[in-house]
Amino acid sequence: MAFRLFVPILAGATLRERLLACIGATIGIALTGVISGLAMGSGAHVAMLVAPMGASAVLLFAVPSSPLAQPWSIIGGNTISALVGVTVAHFVHNPVIASGLAVALAIAAMSFTRSLHPPGGAAALTGVLGGPAVISAGFLFPFVPVALNSIILVTLGFLFHKLSRRNYPHVHVPMANSHGTADRPPAERVGFRPEDVDAALAALDETFDIDRDDIERLLRQVELQAMVRSQRTLLCQDIMSRDVISVPEDASAEEARKQLLDHNIRTLPVIDAEARLVGAVGLRELTGATDTVKGVMSKASTASPDTPAMSLLPALTDGRSHAVVIVDAGRHIRGLITQTDLLAAAARVQAADRPPLKAVA
Repeated sequence: MAFRLFVPILAGATLRERLLACIGATIGIALTGVISGLAMGSGAHVAMLVAPMGASAVLLFAVPSSPLAQPWSIIGGNTISALVGVTVAHFVHNPVIASGLAVALAIAAMSFTRSLHPPGGAAALTGVLGGPAVISAGFLFPFVPVALNSIILVTLGFLFHKLSRRNYPHVHVPMANSHGTADRPPAERVGFRPEDVDAALAALDETFDIDRDDIERLLRQVELQAMVRSQRTLLCQDIMSRDVISVPEDASAEEARKQLLDHNIRTLPVIDAEARLVGAVGLRELTGATDTVKGVMSKASTASPDTPAMSLLPALTDGRSHAVVIVDAGRHIRGLITQTDLLAAAARVQAADRPPLKAVA
């Protein structure tokens, strides 16, 4: 129990993520120093860095989804705070009073400019206690080297995260209603509402280092995982249709349209010469098509036979997919689950879980 204090509390912190953070920080800080040295005419062998960049690198590479690690937070927070520190040092000559005042005003300035960045406090303090180098630079210090360091570090961070396939800058992409109406997407019409998240945050009366929209996305995923766990025994192979209508990729668009209408289905899997799934078509893809289905097919939603059936909910409620194709390891079709199949299965599960009605005398 005593060692529990040393367990990381950062959610989702895996060994791979930490190793990526270490590699990114090494590259980011080293190159920032070298590039800054070249830009300032001091030579590549002189690292023209300010200390707060180390703390900025921790946020940028270890928690890139944090609101405190976004480009404006790093560039604006460091630059504005350094400017506050230099300004306070110019007017307040007592270092103790100036230090406290600089950090306090930096927090206020970052809050008003929506650039809150913890290393900004260190940048403000450096503006007060930085010594002869900072004093000689004067009001140039917030821009060179602080802003210069920040811009270079953010640019390198963007490139590093792009190469490592991580989302940066972190942008929340809301689930859209594919029908173009004002209604919320089907998956967001049940369960809690956005105002419930706001009410919960107000009730807790705490500040969390996570975007409010990300909290809602996380909670919806928690709801889904809880449902999948509770219904784990219901697998795709239990409810899938096994006699699946499909068309070869060289079939004509007219032939595919006829299959859809004759069998009253909305999704038609497309297979290659080896009977492997290569895509899917519906009336939406076939509208106006005159050539073969290969040229208009879209990517098919797929799952394996032993996948929990309820885990298909996101795919079948995204407003675009009407069916999920069940395939084996070789992508040969084993079955198909439509929205109706999943709805019927969910209704049966709910009826089975409901306690029997008591007879009334």
